[in-house]
Amino acid sequence: MAEWKSICRIDDIPKLGSRVVRSTSGDIAVFRTSSNEVFALRDRCPHKGGPLSQGMVHGNQVTCPLHGWKLHLDSGEAVAPDQGCSRRYPIRVESGTVFLEI
Repeated sequence: MAEWKSICRIDDIPKLGSRVVRSTSGDIAVFRTSSNEVFALRDRCPHKGGPLSQGMVHGNQVTCPLHGWKLHLDSGEAVAPDQGCSRRYPIRVESGTVFLEI
């Protein structure tokens, strides 16, 4: 059964940046956009496994630092013409606290 876990305060995630949450199923990258939206993806690019948490956030996308693939933060889908997907995790923010469904 899935549960919501408090992982940090929203201010602990830099704007246009990320932080990594360790889980038994692998690392999860939690991103914050310039408009304070928060998204969570598996911390592996579908192309060659690059660490998405080290990529550049722009708009609602992140660019993998290894080969420049762009992924949509809201779905984990690669931006065309690239194809692939990084798993998306449900996330919510309540009273400034970020919760991740694990």
